[in-house]
Amino acid sequence: MDTTDEAWMHKALLLADEAGLAGEVPVGAVLVKGHEIIGQGFNQPRLSHDPSAHAEILAIRDAALKSANYRLPGTTLYVTIEPCTMCFGALIHSRVERLVIGALEPKAGVVVSHSLVESEWLNHRIEVSHGVLEDECRLRMRQFFAARRNTRHDLD
Repeated sequence: MDTTDEAWMHKALLLADEAGLAGEVPVGAVLVKGHEIIGQGFNQPRLSHDPSAHAEILAIRDAALKSANYRLPGTTLYVTIEPCTMCFGALIHSRVERLVIGALEPKAGVVVSHSLVESEWLNHRIEVSHGVLEDECRLRMRQFFAARRNTRHDLD
């Protein structure tokens, strides 16, 4: 496993922790170009009253604003949990080059779990790696949802 990938994923995990502390599903993402973070985000749809405010979307928005371009070639997105359909679509449209996933999400993840990345009709290909700090990424999700079940708090 690439230690650089692990270092960036650690940064994404810190953002996931911020989401969890805010009562959001603990997902964090950093978008890297070269050796620099150009965008970052953590889940906050409840805080922002925005169903599209997933970590990946916020990291892409952050980078696009900073670079004054909606295309982000030559970038790598590190995300703690496998992206959903919406987030994967944003990665395609923004031309992210590489995606590094911590843990897979068998229900809603579409990159590996439901193989959308292999669709022949896509106009852009993303290089995908997964399993980087997988246990740490998965543990945050398990702890978050176990706590929700124990308090009987509904996520809507």
